[in-house]
Amino acid sequence: MTGDVRMDHAAHPPTDDEEIQDWNGDCDEPMEVAAPLPAASEDSNRGIESRLESLQLETKATHVKDKVGVVPKEVEDLNDHEEDRKRHLNVVFIGHVDAGKSTTGGQILFLSGQVDDRTIQKYEKEAKDKSRESWYMAYIMDTSEEERVKGKTVEVGRAHFETENTRFTILDAPGHKSYVPNMISGASQADVGVLVISARKGEFETGYEKGGQTREHVQLAKTLGVSKLVVVVNKMDEPTVQWSRDRFDEIESKMTPFLKSSGYNVKKDVQFLPISGLAGINMKTRVDKSICSWWNGPCLFEVLDSVEVPLRDPKGPVRMPIIDKYKDMGTVVMGKIESGTIHEGDSLLVMPNKANVKVLSVQCDENKVKQAGPGENVRVKLAGVEEDDILAGFVLSSVANSVGAFSEFNAQLQILELLDNAILSAGYQAVLHIHAIVEECEITDLIEQIDLKKKKETDTKKKKQKRKPFFVKNGAVVLCRIQVTNLVCIENFSVFPQLGRFTLRSEGKTIAIGKVVELPQAGSSTFPAA
Repeated sequence: MTGDVRMDHAAHPPTDDEEIQDWNGDCDEPMEVAAPLPAASEDSNRGIESRLESLQLETKATHVKDKVGVVPKEVEDLNDHEEDRKRHLNVVFIGHVDAGKSTTGGQILFLSGQVDDRTIQKYEKEAKDKSRESWYMAYIMDTSEEERVKGKTVEVGRAHFETENTRFTILDAPGHKSYVPNMISGASQADVGVLVISARKGEFETGYEKGGQTREHVQLAKTLGVSKLVVVVNKMDEPTVQWSRDRFDEIESKMTPFLKSSGYNVKKDVQFLPISGLAGINMKTRVDKSICSWWNGPCLFEVLDSVEVPLRDPKGPVRMPIIDKYKDMGTVVMGKIESGTIHEGDSLLVMPNKANVKVLSVQCDENKVKQAGPGENVRVKLAGVEEDDILAGFVLSSVANSVGAFSEFNAQLQILELLDNAILSAGYQAVLHIHAIVEECEITDLIEQIDLKKKKETDTKKKKQKRKPFFVKNGAVVLCRIQVTNLVCIENFSVFPQLGRFTLRSEGKTIAIGKVVELPQAGSSTFPAA
């Protein structure tokens, strides 16, 4: 599980006004994906409670194959139908260190049948031997010895579970500030975010105050395209909390304004609910009234199963940012398909090195399939390219409509917090994170400072020629030109948001978020000289 990560989600491209509204914190209007979470009916609730089991099961096809070595065509057709029927969602668990992300993820796998009792008993003994009795559920997600000794997630853990209607990939992101780049990698793949907050006295405050990872994770998640957020208030069974409604309401009242300022429409895109990740309460089934008399809302599985799938285009050009690669009787690349469909036998292009490749096989959730569509986490075996010639951040692309490769681009940048209240001017250097790319970059030109509050007014009036700013400070929004050393495969945000949104970081802190607004002309990696 540990170290396997996947890529970002493909919602319909938002308009400029919608993106500006995100940054301005005005959440009265619909956002990028603004469909409300449907309320679960009693029937659906009963169905979930009785049948909500993870189906990492042997299918009928597997049983037939074991017996006779051949899968009959009608069974293949049945499997194809199952593939078409079930949607797939990537869920990233984010939040401050020690909030209980790995424990909650491990509990989900246990409740959905992915982990048996014997394995749990083994983890309990191992945790007890380390004098860390309450960590045993986290061991399901944190598989490396380093993570288990420290009690901190380092890599992005990956696991699968299913409900009756949805196949889920869990992405367990690190909470410690030292591993934020890994968290970015996980969040950039996600369709839905589960923000885990500790209700324990003092722990919520530590994560929420300035410098806590709760704030940074929320801002990064929104920037990286996580448009739906489930805020689970964890550790409600802790002795300092004891399922207190006052504590839950206090956390919700403090988080709501911040979520709004980060660009979330709290009424439509955010769901709060209380849980105990360690005890598994209010997760697969609703919490018993004898434990929590005041909660009348859904449980976690219900909320996840009812989240609307982002719009995706299976017939569009193929775009799959590569997050990892390895050798296995050929070159295998891993990533999340953002657009198009990859078939066994397809001829594709690896960009930016323009390597023509042929698809030998496609694996989805460890199972070999003939094709995979957008939103799927896949492993694709390729012929025509060596493993050493591929880097994380390269993009598997259609030949006819390939992704561009550029060394500079224009971007709309919002400054969050510069180090030591410094200024940003031409020549400022930072680290660019865009889909699977991590690349050093330089701001080469500040083109125009943007006043978001007055933009709508100025759009309807004739603009006066503005002087280029020499520098900008914290909170500013600026149109600028960014240059990178190596070619990067990116898209205009208005055309392909999942390949056009990015963050800038410096010395371990997120200093700015942005979107690509202009690229050099086709066939050129740079803009013409002024």
